[in-house]
Amino acid sequence: MGYQFDWSLVLTGEYRDWLIDGFILTLKISGIAGLCAMILGTVVAVMRLSRVKPLEWLSLAYTEFFRNTPLLVQIFFWYFGSEALLPTALNEWLYSHDFEFVAGTVALTVYSSAFIAEELRSGVFSIPKNQLEASRATGLSFLQGYRYVILPQAFRIVIPPLISQLLNLLKNSSLVMTIGVMEVTYQARQVESFTFHGFESFTVATVLYLAVSLAVSFAITMYNKHFLRQLRY
Repeated sequence: MGYQFDWSLVLTGEYRDWLIDGFILTLKISGIAGLCAMILGTVVAVMRLSRVKPLEWLSLAYTEFFRNTPLLVQIFFWYFGSEALLPTALNEWLYSHDFEFVAGTVALTVYSSAFIAEELRSGVFSIPKNQLEASRATGLSFLQGYRYVILPQAFRIVIPPLISQLLNLLKNSSLVMTIGVMEVTYQARQVESFTFHGFESFTVATVLYLAVSLAVSFAITMYNKHFLRQLRY
């Protein structure tokens, strides 16, 4: 007997609500991790450019380690391995406050921040060195020069690759289902388990991911056109 499609299972009723809740959680964990990754990546990039050798070595070790180890392994490390590193009281508090979500957010943050740091570093390298020297000549400190002069320009240059990294983070968030975070991929798997209609459930999940990615890609294209138009004038 052939497969009987039943889209009503995932477009109406309880199973639709599962997928919507999962998608909202996907956006939530991606948004929090993305914001934290931007902040942490900026700090790591500035450390790498500081010319203070210990900070350079530390930031280099950070980026190389997290960029060259699988995200899934890192997720498992933060979920299963952090218990050995954290105090018992903190472990108990985390387990009583959705530890799976916290572990997934931390893993996505540190992994993505390593890539964001490298994107920012490449953006800084595209800015003439004399701008930092000029900012120091006006009395700004090293950090103030980066804050008010260098980083605003670097962020503007690398906005498209930064957004691409955030899109990668959104797609990578599907891996946190492996530790029980009930994001949209987890919920699609649950719907498949209850209904045996995996095609419909995973099609909806795919369309949700695709819709966000295409919307952001369109925004990047519009930004690039606007940015190039400004450069001409």
